[in-house]
Amino acid sequence: MSYLSVSTWSLHRLLGPLRWTVWDEEAGSHRTREQEQPQVLTLLELPAEAGARGYKAVEICHFHFPSTDSAYLQLLRNRFETAGVSFDTLLLDYGDLSTRDEKRREADYRLVQEWIEVAAQAGAKQIRVIAGDASPEDKEALYRSAASLSELHEYAAKRGVSVITENFKPLMSRADNCLELLDRTNHQVRMITDFGNFAAPAKYGEFALTLPHSLSVHAKAHYDEAGMPDEPEFRRCLDTLHAAGYNGSVVLIYDGPGDMWEGLARIQRIVEPYL
Repeated sequence: MSYLSVSTWSLHRLLGPLRWTVWDEEAGSHRTREQEQPQVLTLLELPAEAGARGYKAVEICHFHFPSTDSAYLQLLRNRFETAGVSFDTLLLDYGDLSTRDEKRREADYRLVQEWIEVAAQAGAKQIRVIAGDASPEDKEALYRSAASLSELHEYAAKRGVSVITENFKPLMSRADNCLELLDRTNHQVRMITDFGNFAAPAKYGEFALTLPHSLSVHAKAHYDEAGMPDEPEFRRCLDTLHAAGYNGSVVLIYDGPGDMWEGLARIQRIVEPYL
């Protein structure tokens, strides 16, 4: 059966500073840009809080880690185990394995390896790696990305972590590219399908192509200025899960105004009958 999960992006106004990774062209290296946010809940408190609210799993964005020290990662792992909540996916929200810039591509590749180590120590089942920012028309970029993802799969598998990607950023903005990339990795790399990342009206048909290859679905609704979801459109997306016989995590995504837990609860009520 599919089960309910939540992304830390849906709680980003509660979890403290965001630590964005950026590429410094002048220096030819990565740096971290910190964005202040209130902290009313720590990452260590999240597993128990999520479990109490009915979530079976959590996905953590890399920019929410306050530390990647081994002692902290072990403590986080223990908190998930104690709460009986799965740490499904570490969402690495940076990286371009498709770029022609060899220096950056090699640096991004090494950074992905570093986050694979973090995922392994923290007990994550898998790590989401972005395929790339290149144009969806650039086949050479797709081939570069697929080759790197295949190598990263081998690296991660030795550490007990799976590599997955997502219909996220330009290169993977069409289902045909998603399927071609998966083919070129011999389907060792799997997917996240995000409701918001394919363009309407074709997206409902594209979901049918990517859902059979997806371990996770990001259930993202369209929200109005009051944070209320477009329920008919959201249900149309959810109906594609039923039609596909999808069996995996359904990750609630909320980034509207107001209290983020309340915003999540509004879509949780819609999603739960589909599980």
